[in-house]
Amino acid sequence: MEKQFDIIQQTRSNFYELVKGLSLEQVNKVPAGYNNNIAWNFGHVIVTQQLIAYKVSGYEAKIGMELIDKYRKGTKPEGDIDAAEWEQLLGLAHNTLDSLKADYNNGFFTNFTPYTTSYGIQLDSIEDVLQFLPVHEGLHYGYAMAQKKLV
Repeated sequence: MEKQFDIIQQTRSNFYELVKGLSLEQVNKVPAGYNNNIAWNFGHVIVTQQLIAYKVSGYEAKIGMELIDKYRKGTKPEGDIDAAEWEQLLGLAHNTLDSLKADYNNGFFTNFTPYTTSYGIQLDSIEDVLQFLPVHEGLHYGYAMAQKKLV
């Protein structure tokens, strides 16, 4: 699964580079035709990884429920985020992936509750999650790339 972690890491690095240097106004702007913004897409990939790797199977997430409730599937920005929250998300992008990799390599994921994604793909193991995450994160990176052209 090392390659999967490499792919996720590269996607997150690309996402980080995309948003680096953008103002809070830019990451908070919801472009015409969208119901979310760059900040939401960035937070959503972090939260989704936590939900499908940890929470679905009854493990504690490495982030707080406040972030999970704000960026999970079915949500949209309810207002602008501030600099502190943006910095928190930027830090979590790599920290949560490092924790996931360590937990996986240490055999942490002994239980897994099957979960069907909104893509219609059933995840039956943590290995399935690690194969699905690059698809999901790449999708939201693509949305953010398009949104950046509009902000």
